[in-house]
Amino acid sequence: KRRLISLVHRLYSNFQSSGKSSVLESLVGRDLLPRGTGVVTRRPLILQLVHVSPEDGRKTAGDENGKCDPRVYAEEWGKFLHTKNKIYTDFDEIRQEIENETERISGNNKGISPEPIHLKIFSSNVVNLTLVDLPGMTKVPVGDQPKDIELQIRELILQFISNPNSIILAVTAANTDMATSEALKIAREVDPDGRRTLAVITKLDLMDAGTDAMDVLMGRVIPVKLGIIGVVNRSQLDINNKKSVADSIRDEYGFLQKKYPSLANRNGTKYLARTLNRLLMHHIRDCLPELKTRINVLAAQYQSLLNSYGEPVEDKSATLLQLITKFATEYCNTIEGTAKYIETSELCGGARICYIFHETFGRTLESVDPLGGLNTIDILTAIRNATGPRPALFVPEVSFELLVKRQIKRLEEPSLRCVELVHEEMQRIIQHCSNYSTQELLRFPKLHDAIVEVVTCLLRRRLPVTNEMVHNLVAIELAYINTKHPDFADACGLMNNNIEVRKYILLKSLLTLSEMGDTSQEPGTGNWRGMLKPSKSEEVSAEEKSKPAAALPASPQKGHAVNLLDVPVPVARKLSAREQRDCEVIERLIKSYFLIVRKNIQDSVPKAVMHFLVNHVKDTLQSELVGQLYKSLLLDDLLTESEDMAQRRKEAADMLKVLKRPGAHGSI
Repeated sequence: KRRLISLVHRLYSNFQSSGKSSVLESLVGRDLLPRGTGVVTRRPLILQLVHVSPEDGRKTAGDENGKCDPRVYAEEWGKFLHTKNKIYTDFDEIRQEIENETERISGNNKGISPEPIHLKIFSSNVVNLTLVDLPGMTKVPVGDQPKDIELQIRELILQFISNPNSIILAVTAANTDMATSEALKIAREVDPDGRRTLAVITKLDLMDAGTDAMDVLMGRVIPVKLGIIGVVNRSQLDINNKKSVADSIRDEYGFLQKKYPSLANRNGTKYLARTLNRLLMHHIRDCLPELKTRINVLAAQYQSLLNSYGEPVEDKSATLLQLITKFATEYCNTIEGTAKYIETSELCGGARICYIFHETFGRTLESVDPLGGLNTIDILTAIRNATGPRPALFVPEVSFELLVKRQIKRLEEPSLRCVELVHEEMQRIIQHCSNYSTQELLRFPKLHDAIVEVVTCLLRRRLPVTNEMVHNLVAIELAYINTKHPDFADACGLMNNNIEVRKYILLKSLLTLSEMGDTSQEPGTGNWRGMLKPSKSEEVSAEEKSKPAAALPASPQKGHAVNLLDVPVPVARKLSAREQRDCEVIERLIKSYFLIVRKNIQDSVPKAVMHFLVNHVKDTLQSELVGQLYKSLLLDDLLTESEDMAQRRKEAADMLKVLKRPGAHGSI
């Protein structure tokens, strides 16, 4: 017994009550559609006919265990999509449900709706076909129909018959002029070659006396490539008198033998059903290569989808250990740059950490001005403070050390920011691994959340340790200013040369004064008053002497008390040559030593971050995950699948099974 693959057949006519619903009932062999005058079909009815043997019917009508419910012990029954698994064995009840569902969406007047009603009929008296009963064309709105009802129905019809895999049944009443058939007209719009249009002429028995449909049925009026088939349906009186479909088909055959004896075998409901089967088989053969390709593609897609869902968990202990190990491996591989699902649109993992070290952090340090925040007054003040109560003869080294420490301290903030950026990237890697590398974790949301929490806590614990180490690196540089550093030799030489020159000038002055003698010297005292006079370059210029007193340290006037809190602070003024020289020396020393320290920090901070944060997390990640999650008490909870995962796996497996069975590839 051959099973036919279902294709969609579109049932359509040009006038209300042209008999298309009767044609559909004749193909089914049962009364199941609403009856009446005017617009009766107000929603598309997708009717799927499924051929089953009586034995298959009883089993299918039973419950999931194959046991039959006595109430559904029948060979024919129906099921609606909107009523889920409810089974209808009474076809009057099916008709009533169609009416109720139509009114629920379209209202109880004459309104229409494009939302279809889905109905399956299981019977041993049908072939595998899917038919669609569509509303007939109307010209004048009635009831609550909108003014553009004709346009709405036309768009609804085109929506269904435009499908190239559909066969159009253009139903026209025999007592109308076929040349004005709206059904054939609209069918030609979507099927100009007529390769999938079959004309059906109804109401042959209602033609005027003395006329017949011979020319129409022979194709002399309007030829149709797939043919023209005439049928005789039940009248409204027959329906009211409960005339069965079987009796109607028998009377139809008798009418055709009497009225059209030469065409009787090429018309009628039974011939229409056979013709549909033949067209279906030919259409299947034409579409088979394309269908095979589509089915193979779908099968591969569902197989991949099923693989992503994973197999049902049997050994939970082994599964948990496997998932933990896989996550830890992917996390480390992402840092090393060897992950399978490495990002291609942006830097991530180890590459991003490298960028932070050598681009972000490196450029930030290079942008720090060695003398930033220092001005000449600050340097001059530091020099004066370093000499105490005695005026300085030479540039004091203490002032250099005080100022250079102040500048080195500025390197701590960008160094700690570097640690923070690396920490953020390692936190970001967790989400990257969850989304791309370990799709299986999506099956177990609780395990996923637990892994994220463990890794986050591990990173959080390592952050203070790493920050402390970076802080110590800066503190180490501040603890000892190594003026003997080899790279600092040139700067020190500059300072030493300056000091030697000043010593030489001073000694030369002393010797000159000693040779000339000085009467102002008090014998036996060693007090050389007036001996150490400033040179011309160091004397205060006349302009400086002429400046207002507010610009120079004020001296107490006679008769006024001295307020120690009014000791002046340095103010902006023109520096003497000596002060200018001393400030320049200090600036050069600070800049030279700062560059040495900055180079050290730029090299040591990334190493500290790698050792205390990155490498430590890599080395301890798996043991940390195993230690906190690999526990017998947590197995059931962690490996609980999401609510819809099992259902999606079952649906994917069922679909894959259907696609792989021989019938899915077009076997007839």
